[in-house]
Amino acid sequence: MFMLLTYKDNKKKSKDLDTIKLAEVTHSVFYTPLYVAIENNYFRENKIDIDLILTSGADKVSAAVLSKDVNIGFAGLESAMYVYEGGEKDYLKAFSGLTKRDGQFIVGRVNSYNFSLEDLKGKEILVGRKGGMPALNFINALKNEGIDINDVNINYQIDFASLGGAFIGGTGDYVNLFEPTVTLLSKDANLYNLLPIGKYSGEMPYTVFYARKSFIEKNKDLINRFNDAIDKGLEYTLNNNSKDIAKVISSQFPDISINDLTKMIDNYKNADSWISNHNISKSSYNNLEQLLISNNLIKNPIPFNKIVVNE
Repeated sequence: MFMLLTYKDNKKKSKDLDTIKLAEVTHSVFYTPLYVAIENNYFRENKIDIDLILTSGADKVSAAVLSKDVNIGFAGLESAMYVYEGGEKDYLKAFSGLTKRDGQFIVGRVNSYNFSLEDLKGKEILVGRKGGMPALNFINALKNEGIDINDVNINYQIDFASLGGAFIGGTGDYVNLFEPTVTLLSKDANLYNLLPIGKYSGEMPYTVFYARKSFIEKNKDLINRFNDAIDKGLEYTLNNNSKDIAKVISSQFPDISINDLTKMIDNYKNADSWISNHNISKSSYNNLEQLLISNNLIKNPIPFNKIVVNE
């Protein structure tokens, strides 16, 4: 199920640290504040050692937490909501957020400084699997701008990992991608970053940290220390320039130059991607819940305090 990250923590392990196995849904510059917290030793200052495990797919992250293969999952909150609706007794609760909107960008073959979602009418765009959060947020962005989704040729046939390759190969007029793929393809394949989808799809708890309800109840001090590290990572990311941040997290992305990494962080800063502190707002939760209900992914509203615990 799991694949360990190529990143290695070479710092000396300490018996005084509590080790947390953390499953992340993907390794992306979108999650810069988490990596800042690791690289700036904010977790270690709070007597926590992070064992970061790449676990591709939100469903696999939630399964890893439920099976106790890991302590904490880092994925979309919707995966915890699915578990709750499925009737799991020791269900998943989110105790910290990180990103507050979708992290995709629309990438095209021709540069356009005046590009808008209206330009997608009559065009084919690759969005990943139907029902996935990236696709749902894209559709939500269209609806928020008053665009009929039937006026856009939305291609759901290509899986997330293959989107960039398919687009380079000639499929589609546009494609939705996350960093670091956006900047790398813009540089190597003469493609163009045209628009951040998150600014149009609205705020929601797009990526959160969650654990089993029983784990949170038994480890309140540990959770509080974890949240303190995340808050410091968020504060540093929001209050420092992208190049300095890039230097901090460069070990997490050893194959990416500082200049490219700086540009990626700039893209997410400009898209207003990160929350100001770890607490998850009820309004953003309600936006996500409505998105899931309107797309028949959950049947009924789920009370905020059943899924979210703000400490």
